[in-house]
Order: sequence, then structure tokens, then C-alpha cells
Amino acid sequence: MGNGRFMDLLEDDEIQTRLLALKQEHRDLDDAIGALSEKGTYDQLQIRRLKKRKLWLRDQISKIEDQLLPDIIA
Repeated sequence: MGNGRFMDLLEDDEIQTRLLALKQEHRDLDDAIGALSEKGTYDQLQIRRLKKRKLWLRDQISKIEDQLLPDIIA
């Protein structure tokens, strides 16, 4: 294995770690939004901010997954 391939493997591992962290944050936000909504007396602005962050996370997750699994042209 050449040094370049070793660096690629390290980079892939770092990308996987980042992907897992983003997915965890996305799940945590989903739980937080649900908990706030269940209370009945919740701050619409806070929920809107959390949802916006959740959408941003979803976009980041998609970009990383696309990097890891490039589209296969059929």
C-alpha cells in the first residue's frame, strides 16, 4: 500500500467519524423538537431554529454520503 492510499484511508475514517457525529446531532435535534412540541408551551422561534439546523445537517450528511458513495452511472 502506497502512502497515498494510507492517507486516503485515514481521510475516509475521518469522514465516517464526521458523518456519524452529524447523524447523531440530527437525531438529537429530532428528539429535542419532539420534546418541545409535546410540552404544548413551546417557543416557535426556537423550534424553527432547531428545524433549520436539522435541515442543514441533513444536507451535510447527504454531501458526505455522496463523497463516500459516488453515483454509479448505469
